[in-house]
Amino acid sequence: MKILLPLLLLTGAAAATLQFVPPFDPAEKLPGGDTTVHETGKNALSLAAANLTDDQTTAFDIGNSFFKKNWVEAPASTTARDGLGPHFIAHSCGACHTEDGRGAPPVFSNGLQSEQPVALLFRLSIPGRAPHGSPKPEPRYGGQFNNSAISEVKPEGQVQIRYEEIAGQFADGSHYSLLKPSYAFTDLGYGPMHPATLVSPRVAPHMTGLGLLEAIRERDILANARRQAADKEGIQGRPNRVWDAYANKMVIGRFGWKANSGTVAHQSAAAFNGDLGITSSRFPAEECMPSQTDCRKAPRGGHPEIPDKLLDQVILYSRTQAVPAARDLDDPAALRGRTLFHQARCASCHVPRYVTGEFKAIPQLGGQTIYPYTDLLLHDMGEGLADHRPDHLAGGRDWKTPPLWGLGLVPVVNGHTRYLHDGRARNLLEAVLWHGGEAEASKQFVLNLSQQDRENLVRFLTSL
Repeated sequence: MKILLPLLLLTGAAAATLQFVPPFDPAEKLPGGDTTVHETGKNALSLAAANLTDDQTTAFDIGNSFFKKNWVEAPASTTARDGLGPHFIAHSCGACHTEDGRGAPPVFSNGLQSEQPVALLFRLSIPGRAPHGSPKPEPRYGGQFNNSAISEVKPEGQVQIRYEEIAGQFADGSHYSLLKPSYAFTDLGYGPMHPATLVSPRVAPHMTGLGLLEAIRERDILANARRQAADKEGIQGRPNRVWDAYANKMVIGRFGWKANSGTVAHQSAAAFNGDLGITSSRFPAEECMPSQTDCRKAPRGGHPEIPDKLLDQVILYSRTQAVPAARDLDDPAALRGRTLFHQARCASCHVPRYVTGEFKAIPQLGGQTIYPYTDLLLHDMGEGLADHRPDHLAGGRDWKTPPLWGLGLVPVVNGHTRYLHDGRARNLLEAVLWHGGEAEASKQFVLNLSQQDRENLVRFLTSL
């Protein structure tokens, strides 16, 4: 009888546990199970799940249209798409999630910021809690800073970004540098912000496999937290608990950089409201703060501005975007990188595999073996990435483990390689090197790798 021996290695100077590396499973090449599509071009992140019905595909196409096309201010002859603002950061969902991919901070030219951010938004709050434990909005500017407005309404202001370069060195003597951003708000339209204002930058993530993430069973998410606590290696993931406007109850957070949304439906309706100023039956009012009298008097595009039927089609669209197949995941460099990924204990948080549970909204998403590489839990990522702004149960150093599927296609789809919650990392290796807190030992493991093995690790990540 042939016996398969596990691959074992110490995870770093501070770690003492030997790590098991599971054998490669060819099923990993189809990370979305039956929903997986085979596409590597510009539209790789925009296709419908492969197992939709004809009726679902029709709804997907309609949702796609209302996701990507611009909304206009009211009143307008285009009554199906009017109601933009009064304050907003984009004219469409697709302006932030270009080609359903990943946003980036503004480009800098000769050290100067080229434009105002669109795909990078800023959450605002002050100390304290609003209903259901959500952050307490900043008194003049609300829960999100909007740097655009319709005519006759003042924008809330402008965002100024600066970067500090931080130098570092690998164990083999190779040098690297990281960019640390800082943010300021200028030309404020409604007076100074509260002196205790807390700010959290968040870049638009790619839309891959959201419905499959929603179909992961709650018990499996909680099992991740129990396993990490039992390992006693410093990794202590915790679920966020958030109010869901569709379920009308507190649920486990799954979406957003701090897991501050529990369902795709809530996330979609809230984004329409917060990013575009489009009201719905679940979010019937724009966020016009008491001092924003011009915002409060501005014309509206109906009550609500997007009907439930259209919003439901956008929600279906967002839930059923296909996961692209992995690319060359079994070539020697990627396989070596996969081994290093497990040995570094990255898979403790970026959990590879699940079998989805029953999902009544879209039955085809249930019972799928998927490989998203996330635990959907919050983790203390250290002071370097801290925004110091709580969000429900998430602390100021906490971030949700983002899924990794589709990661390697971002350069093809979006033409950039900016990663992490605010796009500060200029490549995947920089993203790894920003890890701290619970991931400090994993970072130290990577710092001690040879250049070839660093390249192998990145080769694995880009194959996902």
